[in-house]
Formats: sequence, C-alpha cells, structure tokens
Amino acid sequence: QVQLVESGGGPVQVGESLRLSCEASGIIFSGLTMGWYRQTPGKGREFVANIMADGGANYIDSVKGRFTISRDNSKNRLDLQMNNLVAEDTAVYYCTAYIRTQIHYGQGIQVTVSS
Repeated sequence: QVQLVESGGGPVQVGESLRLSCEASGIIFSGLTMGWYRQTPGKGREFVANIMADGGANYIDSVKGRFTISRDNSKNRLDLQMNNLVAEDTAVYYCTAYIRTQIHYGQGIQVTVSS
C-alpha cells in the first residue's frame, strides 16, 4: 500500500522560505519519479516539480530559481525547498509518486504565504 506523508507546511511571510518533506512507504522509492503538485480553492491540481530516479528534475516556470526538489533514497524521503515565497504560492501541496500510469497523492499540506 502506497503511503505518502507530507510535513513542513504552515504560514509564512512573503519572501520567507519553507521546506516540505514527504516520507514514502510501500513503494520502491529509488526507482520511481517523485514530485509535488499544489491546489488552490477553485482550481485543479497544478504540477510544481518532479524528480526522476536518475536525479533529473523539472519545474513549473513560476517556481524556477526559487524551489528545489531533492530526494534521499536511503530514507525514502522527498523534499521541496521553497525560497522567496510569494502569495501565489499559497496552496495545498501534495507529494506524488508516479507508478506505472498512475499518480499517487499524499493527503496534502497547507502552505500559506501572506504579506
């Protein structure tokens, strides 16, 4: 059974940083593409970033240069370092695991950026 548990969210001020973490279990973590999505009220889930098994990463344009995705295969952990946060980053963030043709989501964690 796939389990993805996010932590590290919360309220911050514009310009501050947060680090989200995701603990994964029930999967062969090291062999999978992992990622982060986010969702705001009234909108669908939006791709933020992902990282492949070989370490290659992709980002949505709006977070390039501010967010860094990383993985620790020894701990089955996925991180998202978010710097210079802006109000538009406010959302529920979801850890994701790409397994065959499906994307598995964690329960989500709130990030609120205020000025």
